[in-house]
Amino acid sequence: MQATKRFWYGVVLGVLGVVLFSSKAVMVKLSYNYNVDPISILLIRMLFSFPFYIVIAYIYRNQNSHTNVTLKDYSWLVFFGFIGYYLASYFDFIGLTYIKASLERIILFLYPTFVILFNRLFLKQKITKVQTGAIALTYLGIIIAFSNEVVISGDEAYLGGFFILLSAVTYASYLVGSGWLIPKFGVMKFTAYAMMISCLCVFVHYSLISEIDLFSFSWEVYFIGFLIAVFATVIPSFFVSASIKMINSSNFAIVAGMGPISTIILASLFLNESLTLLQLFGALVVIVGILLVSINKGEKA
Repeated sequence: MQATKRFWYGVVLGVLGVVLFSSKAVMVKLSYNYNVDPISILLIRMLFSFPFYIVIAYIYRNQNSHTNVTLKDYSWLVFFGFIGYYLASYFDFIGLTYIKASLERIILFLYPTFVILFNRLFLKQKITKVQTGAIALTYLGIIIAFSNEVVISGDEAYLGGFFILLSAVTYASYLVGSGWLIPKFGVMKFTAYAMMISCLCVFVHYSLISEIDLFSFSWEVYFIGFLIAVFATVIPSFFVSASIKMINSSNFAIVAGMGPISTIILASLFLNESLTLLQLFGALVVIVGILLVSINKGEKA
């Protein structure tokens, strides 16, 4: 009975985490209604997130203190913080200026396929026949969804889709590359350090290229930035970590299938976005493909 209750607590936390993460794209699109550019809203998000991760890093400063962490390990940590949370987020925010939030989530949902492909290229891990078929299915779903969007929105859809795809690729690279570092640092400490590095990268980026006064935006922009930082970044990261610990990664993969669905619903409610029946069918194909990939990966592990 206790195990069953723990499992369902894990499912609830997983659902909450996935839905909150999925709200990020919707809130970013809302912020664009107030004439804010991608790097500025990203900076505001990181400014609000940064103190939380400093506190987390301090609390977990002694996590895995018995392990031998070298200067090379810290160098890789900086690199993965750069690509995994800074570049992936920046590409995502740019892509959202061109395409719908619901389509953004569908494309980002491809990242498990890139994880498998990178593991095959760099770690020589075999890809099963089920995974191969599932990967092909996901890309078929993207083609179905996007071919219709180009007809509706024009060639800008290609540009937006390209940036979101880059976001998925860089995030997948982070997941693959950081896998061997997490046991050395510990999950909480590694995540906090990586996020702090990402925040610093955004701060430098903004100071070098932006000529916009950070305090020139309306109060709604800062409010949305705060919501993105706390409710679409910090809180769901803990919910997802706790959920995976309670129900394991393969069961969480099923829960994660709610991501595109919840984004489509939220985008419809708050942005008045709508997908055609063909795009919804493409989204369904992508979700089924990713579930097959993730569950099969979980069974192998």
